[in-house]
Amino acid sequence: MSTTPQQIGAVAIARNEGERLKNCLRSLTGKCATIVYVDSGSTDRSVEFAKSLGVEVVELDMSKPFSMARARNAGFARLREILPTMKYVQFVDGDCELDPNWLPTGTAWLDSHSETVAVCGRRRERFPEKSIYNQICDIEWNTPVGPAKSCGGDALMRVATFAASGGYSEQLIAGEEPELCLRLRNVGGKIDRIDAEMTRHDAAILTFAAWWKRTLRGGYGALDVFTRLRGKVPDADVPFHHLTTSAASWTDRWLILVAIIVAIAVLIAPAGNLAIQAEAVAVGFVIGIGLQFFQAFRIGLHVRNRTSFGNAMIYGIFTMIGKWAQRAGQRRYGSDVRAGRVIKIIEYKQ
Repeated sequence: MSTTPQQIGAVAIARNEGERLKNCLRSLTGKCATIVYVDSGSTDRSVEFAKSLGVEVVELDMSKPFSMARARNAGFARLREILPTMKYVQFVDGDCELDPNWLPTGTAWLDSHSETVAVCGRRRERFPEKSIYNQICDIEWNTPVGPAKSCGGDALMRVATFAASGGYSEQLIAGEEPELCLRLRNVGGKIDRIDAEMTRHDAAILTFAAWWKRTLRGGYGALDVFTRLRGKVPDADVPFHHLTTSAASWTDRWLILVAIIVAIAVLIAPAGNLAIQAEAVAVGFVIGIGLQFFQAFRIGLHVRNRTSFGNAMIYGIFTMIGKWAQRAGQRRYGSDVRAGRVIKIIEYKQ
């Protein structure tokens, strides 16, 4: 039997998303039985706007650490109280606008694929032309269609399976989706990404500082997930295994490699000839920088089929710059853990 809109609920989460949230909630209105908006201490009248649309609102207690996982779980819990017959739940971030055809497409997929527990489609950037950072996000969202290890913050899920899993891990400030999907896959569930428009995302990243902070948060959250799961599951299944190890390799180990190259260059240069030794040092640094650019070129070629050649090269360069931001996030995480500080979300939007 086909699922009807009356069996679908939606959870939208946000904090000070302004017009982006308005677009999000409008795109959900009339598409499902019930919408729950979870607000995390917004000061931009988001709550008032949601209520004006007739949307159910949950306001999180901000005396406790905020996380997107906690917000989604709270929204889901309220949805089940309002709509106990709910079969599927659509999670969507407040900076995303749902495609009008997505819910019929997604529910039809779940109806016809009983082993699939979560389905997602194509997330696109709403304004990729506004900044190179938005364009980078658009390339990131363009992942392969087919069986996937995880979904993002926007996904349509089976209520029974999601509830049985215990929901999102509220201790995580980032990477909660891959961690949840790992648990879902470990009990036999499948995650599918299908060739269908799902959401329009508005990253609104217009400055290098905002992009750096977002990337730093990614490194922080990735190491948190990596630390919690490493050794408990095979390395190939640990979320962010490659991201975490790659950030260390292309920063700390890269610096060690450059230091070795420079030391060798100085040793083989004529003793006492400062000019030649200086040139040898420069050559060492050029080789090191060249390795970074070579890797950036390789990464760009890897995504060349998703975008133009120029955008692919920019993506590769910023991926390598991002290794340093991720490593900074990893160091902050290590410092917080050693100091016993509460892990809190790192916000990058103004």
